[in-house]
Formats: sequence, structure tokens, C-alpha cells
Amino acid sequence: MSGTGARSSPATANGLPAFSAQTRLLVVAPHPDDETIATGLLIQQVRAAGGEVRILLLTEGDNNPWPQRWLERRVRIRVADRQRWGDRRHAEMLQALQCLGVPAQALQPLGWPDMGVTDELLRSCGASVSALAAAIGQFGPSLVVAPALADRHPDHGAAHVLVRLALAEQASPPPLLNYLVHGRAGDGDSFVIHGTAAQSACKRAALAAHRSQMALSGKRMLRLAARPERHAGLASPLEALPWRPPVWLQPWLRLSVASPAGTQSWRWRDAPLRRDQAGRLHLPVSAGSPCFVRLALTMRSPWIFDRWGWCELSNHSGDVEAGLAPAD
Repeated sequence: MSGTGARSSPATANGLPAFSAQTRLLVVAPHPDDETIATGLLIQQVRAAGGEVRILLLTEGDNNPWPQRWLERRVRIRVADRQRWGDRRHAEMLQALQCLGVPAQALQPLGWPDMGVTDELLRSCGASVSALAAAIGQFGPSLVVAPALADRHPDHGAAHVLVRLALAEQASPPPLLNYLVHGRAGDGDSFVIHGTAAQSACKRAALAAHRSQMALSGKRMLRLAARPERHAGLASPLEALPWRPPVWLQPWLRLSVASPAGTQSWRWRDAPLRRDQAGRLHLPVSAGSPCFVRLALTMRSPWIFDRWGWCELSNHSGDVEAGLAPAD
């Protein structure tokens, strides 16, 4: 099974580790409801085998204005209103976990800003990675499940980067699997969790507990939760940047790098980009491994999802520097 220095363990027919009383599953959820949508069946199967589950909740999901406006019949959302909404979503998550057979004490919130995990990563990388690494080390999971790098919600993509950097600090990191909520899965290997009728019913009940989210997005959430629970390993890092943005858009683009060495950001025109003989763009920075790069638009937009998001680069800048020419 793919992972980050994964410890070997007996595998079931679908390639997942065999669950037992020794299984310690850590689910990283950027927001309340991600745990149910992406891992509701997985959680139940680990619990049914006698294993322990810990949910690491990155944000309280309080920056969620449209459902709040609808349900509370208000237009302006103040700080106190957001706090109250976050408390509501937290309580809903505890009810959802109860439906999945997970005790309240298994929920560990970090209290990061909703829609701000990327900023948490880029501005306070060391502190954020240390907080995750401490949580991982304290629980000692045998399996970690986190958002996929390809997830287009900025909190999800940044969560993947932070988890990978935190696991890189572990002497013997556990296997890592990834789930995708927003976007389309790639063609790589993935493992599918098939639940019983009773487990599927419990998952639907857990989803219904997230009443604040079901109010405006019930059909979409039911559709997401009804998809097979696919958990993928890690894709191979890319040799070059996958993006070729149009010239007219480049003044409003920003490249950011996150690695064990920290973070760096440049405007597109100022980034140390190099072009190889095939015309591919490289960012030859000595950043350590794993190394992640993000392309983002700096203009404000009502669209919350990433257009480009993150990719993982093969960090061999010293090997490729020769033969690269400055990009135009």
C-alpha cells in the first residue's frame, strides 16, 4: 500500500490494512461533516473491529455565511455570530460521531480559521506542522486518513500538505490514505470501502445530524455521501509544474512553496522559473522533501474553490539545474 514510510500490516482483499482491536485510525477533517461524507463507513468498520478512532478537526466550519443567513434570518454576520455558528456545527459533529459509534472524547479540535488553513500553512508553517505532528505523535495512529492533495477546497488541499509535512517529522510514520470530497479523482490506485446496509443507514443518520449544512445543500451532501468511499495512496511527484497559465493572467498569479524547510512565495513574474528543452517549467529551489507548490489567483473572487491548487514536485533541483534556461 502506498504511504509515507508506511509500516507494513496484514491486508484485506481490497488492499486496506486488516482492522482489529489494535487499529488506531486518525481521521483529519478540515470541517465538521467531512468525517461523515468521506469516512463514515471506514470509521464504523474500525470501531466494529474493536479499534480506536481519533478525529482531528482543523476548523469549526464557522465561516459558512449563507446557511447561517438562511437559518438565522440575518444578513450581516458578526464575530459573535460566527462563534455561535461554530459552536452549533461542533455540537452537530458530536451527534454525527455518536451515530458512527465514536465517543465525544475522540474529537480533537485545533481551532484553526475556517477558509484560512492555507494562510495558516503559508504564514505559520512551523507552528502548524508542529501542532499536527504533536497530535499525531500523542495518538500514535496505525493509519491516517486525510484530504487528497487534488481536493479543490483550499482548506482541504492545505490540510494534505500540512499532514504530509507533519508525517515527515515522524521517525516511523504510519500509512497515509487520502479522500477526495471536492473534485474528481485521478486514475491512480484507490481502495473502496463497501458498507453493510446497517452501516450505510448509520452514515445517513450521521449526515442528517449536520442539520445546518443540510438546510441549503442537502441534495449535494447526500450525493457526496452516497459515492463509494475511495481512499487513495500517494501519487508520484511531478518532474515539472503542471500549469501553463495565459500571459494576460500572469500579473495576478502567485506561486508558493511549502516543504520541511518552510514556505516561500513569489509573484509569477518574480518566481525563479526555468524552462527545459521540452518547454516544461521548473521551480529549482532547494526546499527539502516532500515539496509542494501552489498556484493561486491574487484577485478576490466569490468562488471559494482553487482553480489550480497544489501539486507535489520531485525535489531534485541540483540535478536539473544544468540544462534549464530562464523562463520568458
